[in-house]
Amino acid sequence: MMSRFALRPLCLALSTTLLLSACGGGGSNGDDTAPGYTVPDAPTGLGKTDTAPVADESTVLPFVDNAFTNQRGDARYATLSTNAGVRVVGGFLSVWKPTTALVDAGVTAAASGSFPAVATSTWSGIPGDATDGTVLDATAHGANIQYVIDATTRRTAAQELAAYLDDRRGKAYSVSDGMGPLTAAWRSAAQQVTSITAIAGDATTVLYNDSGNNTGVASAAGNTSFGVVVDFVNGIGENGSTEPAKRFFKYARPWRWSSSVKVVPALEPAKSTTPTTDGGFISGHSAEATRDAVAMAYVVPQRFQEMLARGAELGENRILAGMHSPLDVIGGRVHGQAVAAAAIATGADSKIRAAAYAQAQTALMAATGASSAAELNAFAHSQVGSSDRFADRAAAKADYLRRLTYGFAQTGDKTRAAVVPKGAEVLLETRLPYLSAEQRRVVLKTTALPSGYPVLDDAEGWGRLNLFDAADGYGAFNGDVSVAMDASLGGFNASDSWNNTIGGAGKLSKSGTGTLALSGSNRYSGGTAVQAGVLRADSALALGSGDVHVSGGSLVSNGSTALHLLGAYTQLGGGTLQLNLGAADAGRLVVDRTVTLDGGTLTLQFRSGFAPVVGDTIRVISASKLRGRFTTITLPGHTVTPTYTDTGLSLHIDA
Repeated sequence: MMSRFALRPLCLALSTTLLLSACGGGGSNGDDTAPGYTVPDAPTGLGKTDTAPVADESTVLPFVDNAFTNQRGDARYATLSTNAGVRVVGGFLSVWKPTTALVDAGVTAAASGSFPAVATSTWSGIPGDATDGTVLDATAHGANIQYVIDATTRRTAAQELAAYLDDRRGKAYSVSDGMGPLTAAWRSAAQQVTSITAIAGDATTVLYNDSGNNTGVASAAGNTSFGVVVDFVNGIGENGSTEPAKRFFKYARPWRWSSSVKVVPALEPAKSTTPTTDGGFISGHSAEATRDAVAMAYVVPQRFQEMLARGAELGENRILAGMHSPLDVIGGRVHGQAVAAAAIATGADSKIRAAAYAQAQTALMAATGASSAAELNAFAHSQVGSSDRFADRAAAKADYLRRLTYGFAQTGDKTRAAVVPKGAEVLLETRLPYLSAEQRRVVLKTTALPSGYPVLDDAEGWGRLNLFDAADGYGAFNGDVSVAMDASLGGFNASDSWNNTIGGAGKLSKSGTGTLALSGSNRYSGGTAVQAGVLRADSALALGSGDVHVSGGSLVSNGSTALHLLGAYTQLGGGTLQLNLGAADAGRLVVDRTVTLDGGTLTLQFRSGFAPVVGDTIRVISASKLRGRFTTITLPGHTVTPTYTDTGLSLHIDA
């Protein structure tokens, strides 16, 4: 339904709050005395929502329902088709063909029903001998080993120490320093300790001799304030063994492929002398680090991306140690993500996940003196530099994205559409709590990696998940998106930011009482509708290329430059436009098409360091055409006179 607008000119200049009805101030807008003109309706968008259905379960068995098959020594689960832990990293078969397609390296299994007995493989574990498998993609395989040669040759002393520590310590203890400013509080609450703090330098030292407790003290052992959290981290490895995959693929470690790979000297004694049971693909350390990082990110989503980055860092440290190749580490990450999702969605952790999250939030708020999840979030990002090596978000993201593919070429099909695994949406449950499960699935789909990379094109989609970008919201609006946030629930329900560059032809509608910020150079074209709560534009092109319609709530211009709308801007009487003004046109509104004001409020704020003086005139809105007036303008601490013209609005500071 179209609405009509007509106002008589009336110019007022009041202290602090200006109640302004169609103040001309010398303007020449003829529409304000016309009988009326049409106020645009909200943009219509695509009129449909996007979905992310799971693959056909009759042909693609969901990992979350079949994680229990990830076993060795059982004839029923000895093949690619019957073992979920092998199948999830089956993309490696485009690079490498093992000598036998069975979980049989150093393994036997008695016949079970229609499943024949499994005899031990004759694979010697030595690359290139008569029992070895076959390289199918020589380019990818060559790049895989050369990467380790180059990395270990150029390794710095600091990298060597980090690789050593991540090899010897419990993985959960290692990755917990991804908590940054919360690390001490986390380790204290978990009662988490390690005995390994530096390189021993003694080759006779027992290698895996960490006398610490890895995850900490569980609830059954008396940890009443944080034990359920420890239980949750412990449970994340349910059905998580990497041995079935190792025993199936029978792919040697990099130092067996090339003597040019330089293993960290202090880890030389750790090199196994039984190559038949020491396969490199997949990396067990990487898989465990991924699982632990996901568990910690789930219960402390304030450090979601940082924890993922720390898990990926441990994976690269396995390469720097000389113990694994990039493809080994990639496989470990894919496996770890699937195992973690299964544990949370359908495993024992599914029964305690809410309690673990609540306990982690309560305990860490108490430990840091935070009175809310928002204050905890602020504390979680309160350090920079050496105190929090993941504080530089752009650098952390770049490293994480690099570690997803390690620079491998897309040698496979580059045109495959992204598919989201069943249950994967649970991984974003606490990070994007205001979205529905289906919306979180669409987020995963629209932020997924392109297809064609080695290992990553499993049929379910685990390999292409990009959880770092998914934590920053949608990658594209390929359907209309409605976001309703309830600020009373606190945390990310009250305030969140989407930092991706969002494409697509869909529309964004913001409702509820919370605040959503957009900071990407967005390209979505379906328009934006602000109905309630706050939508904050933190970049010049935050609102894409469509029309913007504010019927209720507030639109806040908060970027370092002007907010540039490529479409039209419409504001109704129940809406508010807030401009946070600063130098270099920061916070101003520039509209390529028509601005239509059917009343409503304009609120202005001056940023620190920006202090216009009495007598100044500030251009706050520029447009190809402006129609109508605000009902109310507020500028705390000042009285001003507005000047409306056909192409914008300026304010003169009177006092």
